[in-house]
Amino acid sequence: MLHHLFGYEAKRKRCLRKAPPGVLKEFLSIPFPDIGERVDAIPILAVDFETTGLSPAKDQILSIGHIGIENNEIRLASACHTVIQTCGDLAEENVVIHQITDDIKYQGESIRDAVEDLLQALAGKVMLVHFARIEKSFLEKACVQLYGMAPVFPIIDTLMIAKRRLDKRSVPYDPSELRLFTLRERYSLPRYNAHNALSDALATAELFFAEVGKMSGRNAPALKSVLL
Repeated sequence: MLHHLFGYEAKRKRCLRKAPPGVLKEFLSIPFPDIGERVDAIPILAVDFETTGLSPAKDQILSIGHIGIENNEIRLASACHTVIQTCGDLAEENVVIHQITDDIKYQGESIRDAVEDLLQALAGKVMLVHFARIEKSFLEKACVQLYGMAPVFPIIDTLMIAKRRLDKRSVPYDPSELRLFTLRERYSLPRYNAHNALSDALATAELFFAEVGKMSGRNAPALKSVLL
């Protein structure tokens, strides 16, 4: 009964009734995957945002990268990287970290076009991220600004999967062990350049496969066991 009232699908339907016509309503009109399904049988979109800072209240999305996972495979042909036209000039530390200059971002897409492209790619899928607070809070802020409301997004967070695994050991660990780079090293995954939205989305997708392989037996776990 509680799942029926408060689950993702119930929230999606409530948001659908309130959504304005357009891309957001189209996104919400497509049912989310069944949380009882195995994770190797559902469509997933690995997503990463690079931002000008960590505060949604004052910072902006600088770039979005995403790549699809279907039939338990990373679909490289689906890879997408979008630079966004942020307001104002970028601080020097942003340019150093993200390697995106003002000249590059001025040629980027508007935040509306970038968010609508993401929603279209995300329709009917579960969003996969590492450290969900960034993507969730910034995407919700963008949707409120664009559509007057923040929809529900089913999310898998590889950081939380790793944290749950480490917590079960009942021994202290350094929070730095939960970093994307550190977790990937643990599984001997290849090194990619950090702070690029697309390479970080791909890195998260690969880490997800490694973490699921660690937690599952003969069968992959159900989606509900890895959702936030």
